[in-house]
Amino acid sequence: MPETPVTFRPHHFLCALGFQGKGYSDGFTANMAAIVMDRLRAPGGDDVVIETTGATDDICGPCPKRRGRLCTNQPAISKLDRAHAVALKLKPFDRLTWGEAQRRILDNVPPGSLSTLCEGCQWLELGLCEDALARLHAKR
Repeated sequence: MPETPVTFRPHHFLCALGFQGKGYSDGFTANMAAIVMDRLRAPGGDDVVIETTGATDDICGPCPKRRGRLCTNQPAISKLDRAHAVALKLKPFDRLTWGEAQRRILDNVPPGSLSTLCEGCQWLELGLCEDALARLHAKR
């Protein structure tokens, strides 16, 4: 039986790329590690199917900022999701593998572009996502 797809809101594709074990809470970090480290970065992870959503997703589940299907910072999250959906050519309910998602990132998100694309994200200043993006491009 095929695995249930992971659900991602559009900006979480780049969050997953840059994830390095930091998060909003212990529960959030453990959940994100289970998705990113144990599924996407595990052997065969490029074949994991991800379905896009316009609301909270599998990563948001234990987030302390989640309020039902929304976020306490919904205007900023909606802005990030819109920008990432355009950049990665994503629509709600699109299904793609993690490998396909990485190819879309390579094709559409050049190194150095996250300061604009991810403007307003509190994690941006750590540089984790930009470093991960540069590593992805360097492997090409």
